[in-house]
Amino acid sequence: MDKSFLIFLAVPLFFLMAFIEFLWGLKIGKNNYRINDAFTGVALGLISRFPTILNIGFQGAVFTFAATSLNLKLLPADSIFTVIFAIIMYDFCYYWMHRMSHERKFLWATHVVHHHGEEFNLITAMRQTSSGFLIKWIFFTPILIVGIPPQVFVLAGGINLIYQFWVHTEHIGKLGWMEKVFITPSNHRIHHAKNPEYIDANYGGIFILWDRLFGTYIEEKDNLKPLYGTVTPLRSFNPVWANIEIFWQMLRDSFYTKNWGDKIKVWFGRTGWRPADVALRFPGNPNKTPLEEKFNPLLPLTGLWYGRIQIVIMPLIAMSIFFTLGDQVQIETIIFGLFIFTSAFTTSMVLLSSKFALWIELLRAPAVLFLIFQTSLIDSALLASNLFAVQAIINILFIVGTKIALTPFKPLNT
Repeated sequence: MDKSFLIFLAVPLFFLMAFIEFLWGLKIGKNNYRINDAFTGVALGLISRFPTILNIGFQGAVFTFAATSLNLKLLPADSIFTVIFAIIMYDFCYYWMHRMSHERKFLWATHVVHHHGEEFNLITAMRQTSSGFLIKWIFFTPILIVGIPPQVFVLAGGINLIYQFWVHTEHIGKLGWMEKVFITPSNHRIHHAKNPEYIDANYGGIFILWDRLFGTYIEEKDNLKPLYGTVTPLRSFNPVWANIEIFWQMLRDSFYTKNWGDKIKVWFGRTGWRPADVALRFPGNPNKTPLEEKFNPLLPLTGLWYGRIQIVIMPLIAMSIFFTLGDQVQIETIIFGLFIFTSAFTTSMVLLSSKFALWIELLRAPAVLFLIFQTSLIDSALLASNLFAVQAIINILFIVGTKIALTPFKPLNT
């Protein structure tokens, strides 16, 4: 039981809308897309789908048990009132899940990747965590218990997540009366802002009413532009580090603190809290920079074009995986996920101007071709197999071609 199918159906529309936003930004001279920031958002979004696809964790089992054994079955599935009630209740639960994900450290660790982006555009909506399945289901299980039919629960969850996509933009201003009822681009910009005047506000998914009711609403000010990202920036485009950064910090602090109570509190205390002895041993954070500063390292033309190629081809590959799951056995889906993951990892190294990145890809790409065509692990006739093969061949030709083109000509001695 999962809303991923609805999301998969919407993915092509998401990318189309992001491309239109990009073109509009170019037209009006306010383009806020950077290849490094945008690729990281796309990669995190694609990787985040695989834990659900592979049914990792026990979220699915809990939802199924609640729906079959605990559901009070008080509401008919074919009633529009049931659907409306489910949408409202889901958003209420989402508000508290989202708020706690900013206020409690373990939950923040599963959510922070969505806030690393220092540009605010429709790709930001795709920045999703790969660890949300660990605990966030707790907040939504009551919806099933009170009597919402499972299929309506899935529909409400899909509507909630899909609605949130369009509010991640700077190109839409305030929307009058809608600002008082719904989440809009204006009030969601505040949610993503790291300005001290804006931070930790506007947690609703569809409705802003919960924020107004529980005191977490902040309005966008005309004279104060939101600055995006986290107060302590990630300063990396690595999707692995983006997902584990806060987990690593908590693990380190809980290991080094001498107080046994603090070893537990590190994980479940308020976001930002650290044991006093650990704070003395590891003071501050080397990544803390002025709020206005963005992490945008210089990128050679080779890296720029390599990133552009990957941001076009990787979503096509991912959609070919998602829409043909019924034709795959689990080992194929796992290997495809590893292909996506390793491709995103090497591309992130390219975008960080690592001198080893393209050489690593020259090892990875032939390995992909070997696994597809020379082993029995993957059906080479699958669409995803063919697209991975195309990507590998393009990457090899690009890297070899640029290496040859950029090698200085040395005349032979005669």
